[in-house]
Amino acid sequence: MVDIEVEDDKRLPRFITPAGIHRIRAEYEQLFGGERPRLVETISWAAGNGDRSENGDYIYGRKRLREIDRRISYLARVMKHAKIIDPAAQIDRDRVRFGATVDLADEDDARRTMTLVGEDEADATAGMINWTAPIARALIGAKVGDERTVRLPAGEKSYEVIAIRYPSAS
Repeated sequence: MVDIEVEDDKRLPRFITPAGIHRIRAEYEQLFGGERPRLVETISWAAGNGDRSENGDYIYGRKRLREIDRRISYLARVMKHAKIIDPAAQIDRDRVRFGATVDLADEDDARRTMTLVGEDEADATAGMINWTAPIARALIGAKVGDERTVRLPAGEKSYEVIAIRYPSAS
């Protein structure tokens, strides 16, 4: 397993979990193989209806096609540069690393659970935190019982690591 340490390099690797790359591929395939061909067909039909300057189907279709093409291009770049890290294969399960699910308690004993994931799969509302976020960077390398201080916009806050979990190897 790759031991990930945060470096000061401005070009951090584009780490992603197997589940994250699966979601990226599924969206790419749905857009490229499903939505885009249907939209091209609609645009072709609309273009055959005459004046394109006031043809809503044509104008909206072209705009939507540009959006889809931009998204497809972005997803292709993500897949090309992704470095898939399987958290289930993590050997050192006593420390917080990429893919770990961490239970934390702050100074007021408020509990919080988060999973460290790649930037393309981060969703703070679901507890999926980008591994380069300030709180994640502070937690990397921590063990159960360690206290880490995080500098946040509202000021510094201390968290104690209560538990560390990794997915089971299949």
